[in-house]
Amino acid sequence: MLTPRQKLILAAIVEDYVRYAEPVGSRTLSKHRGFQISPATIRNEMADLEELGYLDQPHTSAGRVPSQKGYRFYVDHLATSADIDPETVMSLRALFQEQMVEIERVIQQTSTVLSQLTQYTTVVLGPKIHQEKIKHIQLIPLSGGTAVAILVTDTGHVENRQVHLTEDISSDAVVRMVNLLNSKLKGTPLANLRSHLYREIANEMANTLEYFEDAIAVLDELTTVTDQNPGKVYVGGATNILVQPEFRDVEKVKPLLEWLEQADWNTAEHAFPLHGGKLQVRIGHENDVEPLQDCSVVSASYSVAGVPVGNIGVIGPTRMNYGRVMQILDYVANALSKVITERVTGGGG
Repeated sequence: MLTPRQKLILAAIVEDYVRYAEPVGSRTLSKHRGFQISPATIRNEMADLEELGYLDQPHTSAGRVPSQKGYRFYVDHLATSADIDPETVMSLRALFQEQMVEIERVIQQTSTVLSQLTQYTTVVLGPKIHQEKIKHIQLIPLSGGTAVAILVTDTGHVENRQVHLTEDISSDAVVRMVNLLNSKLKGTPLANLRSHLYREIANEMANTLEYFEDAIAVLDELTTVTDQNPGKVYVGGATNILVQPEFRDVEKVKPLLEWLEQADWNTAEHAFPLHGGKLQVRIGHENDVEPLQDCSVVSASYSVAGVPVGNIGVIGPTRMNYGRVMQILDYVANALSKVITERVTGGGG
């Protein structure tokens, strides 16, 4: 276990390195930190911290930088939770007070605003579609026996598919079909749609051959929603990572940018697994995804009525301002959970 003096010195080195991105020397600490410790004593403590694996000495520099082990200890034991500055609070309140109808847009805006406030890259996983429930189905006839089937879920997600109908089907038959589908399927989880279809609807509709096959065609198209698109991934500030001194080498950052560009819900969930409870911080090689192993990732789940449905991740260098990012992310996850829960349950106006 580190001594109180070693903890003080480690915290000071982490915070100075986060601020200036330059190795921190003993004289710098003794002058700017108000330490009543001589530079020689600080040097000795820094050498001990390096030997214990908490600091690294780049090249022949007299200064030290935190190692991944040092950042881990800082996050777990030393980081302080300062209040978010008033300007940031105002920006976040404005985001969540904006009357956006679609929850997808709220989530997309969250990724953008979060990246602007942290100056890091953000990834937000939208709710996993197969967990969502049907709110209603619409069918808009077009010409030539085609129509657009529209599916709206309880989280505000909207999917549409083009379907083929019997050419001479009447508008009254379409209305009756849609009304029956909505009465039977409202509240059904998308994951259960196919089985629910044949168990609950087929028998009732089988004798109405006038549009039974058309209804089956509509639902067959809608059941492909979860197969083709398990959920959406929103990336904010992808190029913010290039501003960091650690990633000015394009070849070094290229795998990360490619991963961000190609990430779908399943690959992103591997990097930011859903979880309840407190924030998670993964530093460097604690990340399972290889392109993230030179980075730190702070993530938090957001929930609907207490059930985690999606995740928010902030990606930055290991030289991250952990305290500020954790405070902002905690605020965002709680606010997003509240907004989505209110819209899904109809509470809060």
